[in-house]
Amino acid sequence: MTRPLALLLLAAAAVATALLPQALSPFHIRVLQFFFFAAATAVAWNILGGYAGYWSFGHTVSIGIGAFSAAHFGLIFGHGAGPAGMILPVLAGGAIAGLFALVIAYPLLRLRGTYFAIAMLGVGQVVAELANNLPVFQGGIGLFLPSPVPDGMAPERFYYYAFAALLALCLVISWAVKRSKFGYALLAIREDEDTAQMLGVATERYKIAAFVLSATLVGLLGAVYGYSLGYFTTPSVFRLDFSLNMIVFALIGGIGTLFGPVIGAALLLFLTNVLLSGFLDIHLMITGALVVAVILLMPGGILRAGATLPWKRRAKKEASG
Repeated sequence: MTRPLALLLLAAAAVATALLPQALSPFHIRVLQFFFFAAATAVAWNILGGYAGYWSFGHTVSIGIGAFSAAHFGLIFGHGAGPAGMILPVLAGGAIAGLFALVIAYPLLRLRGTYFAIAMLGVGQVVAELANNLPVFQGGIGLFLPSPVPDGMAPERFYYYAFAALLALCLVISWAVKRSKFGYALLAIREDEDTAQMLGVATERYKIAAFVLSATLVGLLGAVYGYSLGYFTTPSVFRLDFSLNMIVFALIGGIGTLFGPVIGAALLLFLTNVLLSGFLDIHLMITGALVVAVILLMPGGILRAGATLPWKRRAKKEASG
């Protein structure tokens, strides 16, 4: 795809995103709002899990830290009125999520594969329990966040645009990482970390940077998600399904690709919220079957389907043999 065509498609997508709420019902706007949030978290997770190959099963900890940090920052310093009043609390949520990731990065990133994934799952559970049981965090009784929605604007439209902007931010940062020396170093770590280290790649530094960047972006999303709820408790934001969704979306769309997590989120959320909305008793079974089918038939995800379908691999092998 040529650069002018890519820019034209991006401009068309931006215009469509801006105008779409005018033609949709509040329900469908809320569905798209959640799609932008879910896709953005998957894109942010992909920087660590897809580019560097360090799968985190506990990335929901950054969502929770972002939401709690934004709420407590607002309680201490004030939230302010209107959309501008949420900017500093949201930035604080992202910064504190990134700082927490920096603190735990060195010991955790010494683990690899399943050990790192399970360790992150444990971190998420520990932080959730602390937030729920320590009175200082107020996770058990819940926290209120004032509405930043301007007068005359529907809340679902405001958060639709807020999460769309954050998805765009995550995609731009992910694109910049993928095309940079930083991104090439992460890909080298994913393919063979020991060899990359022997070739002079500063593996520890790059892994920590990817971990902190990914956590910061998810923390920003968690802070805005807290505002969208208005009132939340620990179980509202420290949700294990959020972490699993990030992984599943990336797997289905194409892990390690730029738009794979977005495509995976779009497919699964369209399936569960639109096509199977009237079959709540079986939609989890059908969704699970779809995930298994995609992983078995297209292990590289939808974006790599042409190269990873079994008959394509077999034909390629025969041609080379």
